[in-house]
Amino acid sequence: MSAEDLEKYETEMELALYREYRDVVNLFSYVVETERRFYLTNAVDLQARSTEGGEVYFEVVMADAWVWDMYRPLRFVKNVRVVTFKDVNVEELAKSDLELPKGSGFGG
Repeated sequence: MSAEDLEKYETEMELALYREYRDVVNLFSYVVETERRFYLTNAVDLQARSTEGGEVYFEVVMADAWVWDMYRPLRFVKNVRVVTFKDVNVEELAKSDLELPKGSGFGG
């Protein structure tokens, strides 16, 4: 496999991953970003902890998450636990103002 073939393959994988993200993002309430991964989840618990030496680290626990990782064959994960000394960003996703209420008769 040439370098050009590999680059084309990775580009196609990234595009497929983006399309999957676009299809599932509305199913989730939170975005969680760590140094290594990007997650979508509906339940997240972030706790700051410290070592005996006084170093601060973060423990993030998520349930029913989707992981942005093009090399994972299965991106839906029932439980995730991340421990990191790096920054963690948790953001609540805004529901679109254009979203119709359920049971409105228009696709809901």
